[in-house]
Amino acid sequence: MAPCTTSGSLFKTTLSKTASAWRLERSRLGPPWKRGVRPMGTQHDSVHAKARRAMQKGWPLIASGTAAVGLVVLAYKDTTDPRRLQTSLANTSQGNAGSKDRLAMALRPADGSSTTDLHEALDQLALQHVDKLPVEEACLLQAPHVPPPITRDHAVLLKVALTTQPKLAQVTNRFKYEQWTFNGSVPGPLIRARVGDVVELTLTNLDSTGNPHNIDSHAFTGPGGGAALTTADEGQTKTARFRLLFPGLYLYHCAAAPVPAHIANGMYGLMYVQPADAAALPPVDREYYVMQSEIYHEPPEPLDDGSGRLSSTVEFSYPNGMREDASAVVFNGSEAALTRDHPLKAHTGETVRIFFGNAGPNLTSSFHVIGSHFRRAFRDGDVLSPPARCVSTISVPPGGASIFDLTMLVPGTYTLVDHAIFRIDKGAIGFLNVAGAPRPDVYSSSEPPAPCAGCKLHA
Repeated sequence: MAPCTTSGSLFKTTLSKTASAWRLERSRLGPPWKRGVRPMGTQHDSVHAKARRAMQKGWPLIASGTAAVGLVVLAYKDTTDPRRLQTSLANTSQGNAGSKDRLAMALRPADGSSTTDLHEALDQLALQHVDKLPVEEACLLQAPHVPPPITRDHAVLLKVALTTQPKLAQVTNRFKYEQWTFNGSVPGPLIRARVGDVVELTLTNLDSTGNPHNIDSHAFTGPGGGAALTTADEGQTKTARFRLLFPGLYLYHCAAAPVPAHIANGMYGLMYVQPADAAALPPVDREYYVMQSEIYHEPPEPLDDGSGRLSSTVEFSYPNGMREDASAVVFNGSEAALTRDHPLKAHTGETVRIFFGNAGPNLTSSFHVIGSHFRRAFRDGDVLSPPARCVSTISVPPGGASIFDLTMLVPGTYTLVDHAIFRIDKGAIGFLNVAGAPRPDVYSSSEPPAPCAGCKLHA
């Protein structure tokens, strides 16, 4: 049965097929994710009894049916989080007709109705004509710095200006490497916006090597995430507008061919789309921006001076990337970005928020802060669902992002790692230095700390 797209209309009809008979009840049709599919049990009547009980509890039944292929489809109007598809009416006991759709609440304008559903919220956003929105320039900062939280309660036309250019950077303790950058840094700046904003993205290609570049943002809704609209050849500037419909933390990256090379060479960053409800994420004392990525390079070549010495500059290796054989795994573009000369900083009693993304392009990160716990972990950049609590290690796939809140209780040095732990020897290590008075009630010993010789992790 093809999804019906007449959302908001009332209908009553009957469809019959050789293999199945569908009974459609008069109701409002919900969006596609609000149709639950479950295996057909041997007691068909009990399934329909569940449907009747669901209707009595306030879930209007849209469609039910039995099919020879062995499925029972139950479509009903559910007001819980649309991403949490409930595959059985038996699992819907926590929902009720009075609960609010978190996504609709996050989308609706400040003056919108509290009962607004998802489609109505999207319609209200569309009515906010772009040319009538106030204009605001985006605050763009280099990692690990994060633009301040947005306090306004309305949408704006947010102007974001990005440039692309290569630069030679010291990416490991041994080697330099030509990175491809947004605004001269790896990662590119974290772009902070609010749901409902229209991003006016201007991309200027300053790459003198002749490479085209563009932006594919996972926050944008439309084919290619904006890539085809923003592809700029050398010397060109492209501008396009994108309304931000869904809150969350999203990756953006260059998607010019070959896409893996552009990402592996440094063309990536994060975009954080705040929910309309600023309280969705509690305020914190400090915010930082950290991204993990891999570098794939060829072995160093001999210098041309006949000395037999090897060059300190290495070049990108596409074959190594194909084999997923990373030469380095780093935070914020280089092995030294967050090490002892450039640590993150905090004080005891403070809560630190880390906007973390994994650019990949190949490896999943098992992100962990040694000696601490994530008080709140917003997995997959999801800021609408309740966060995970008191966890220590979270997997973040290539192209994914998560938000981690840590409350610092004990002073000292905390170590950021990918707990695929051999990667510390490839550069995946960073430090968070916490100042403050000792807490012997939490952490103490009669002997002073004595890290093992050659230890990279502990201080």
